[in-house]
Amino acid sequence: MAKLAFLGLGVMGYPMAGHLAAKGHEVTVYNRTAAKAEAWVKQHGGAMATTPRDAAKGADFVMACVGNDDDLRAVCTGPDGAFAGMTRGAVFVDHTTVSAAVTREMFAAAETLGLGFVDAPVSGGQAGAENGVLSVMCGGVQAQFDAAEPVIAAYARICRRIGDSGAGQLTKMCNQIAIAGLVQGLSEALHFAEKAGLDGEAVVEVISQGAAGSWQMSNRYKTMVADQFDFGFAVDWMRKDLGICLDTADENGASLPVTALVDQFYKDVQKLGGGRWDTSSLIKRLRAMG
Repeated sequence: MAKLAFLGLGVMGYPMAGHLAAKGHEVTVYNRTAAKAEAWVKQHGGAMATTPRDAAKGADFVMACVGNDDDLRAVCTGPDGAFAGMTRGAVFVDHTTVSAAVTREMFAAAETLGLGFVDAPVSGGQAGAENGVLSVMCGGVQAQFDAAEPVIAAYARICRRIGDSGAGQLTKMCNQIAIAGLVQGLSEALHFAEKAGLDGEAVVEVISQGAAGSWQMSNRYKTMVADQFDFGFAVDWMRKDLGICLDTADENGASLPVTALVDQFYKDVQKLGGGRWDTSSLIKRLRAMG
């Protein structure tokens, strides 16, 4: 069993840290809002710290799941950052979805201090975190990944190193690019079924068993038909992720026409007041159009 720190107890981090505690690891948590950390300790045991540095002291691994590039820099660097409290040889595992650029920046900063840094963004949403069945895509030094993988396994269905630092984040971009097109296609199919006077649920029961089937279809069609959108990853966060994808595509020359279009559709959803709706709310935009 390892001595761990977990930084960031949002809808993903809270249950992920819980799985680590359930496996018998010694876990110290940090959250920007202390009340969330207090609630976690009350539920799972362990300890809480008031700064990332204090949480990271003596830890073998420091896991993080925060919001964006700036949040990651804030918990890693500076006098109260985790790097300042970590012991040489310890490994920082970042589960946040951020840019590959900030990942490589933090990897280099960690390396100068004798620390490891593995980028390990996740897919599977809140349900995947709660059930411990996330897909984890990693980048970094092979030996550091090999050390961290048994710990990550507490909440992973699959955990794989894709390549060097930043490769995990680039793979997560592939994930979000694929999801964007899938959700838009599903939204259009269900919208078409409604306009055609068909029973949407009956339609999906049939087509989901053929070539049209997908995780999005199986897990979101019923709530989409019911016009309910409080079941997963928020539109605001998806637009953040798609922005990273599009910025990176500008840098590497990839053509992402569907992703760019769906990003604008999500902007329309935000204008409808749906920033906190889940990503399947693309159908809401189509319904609003008549």
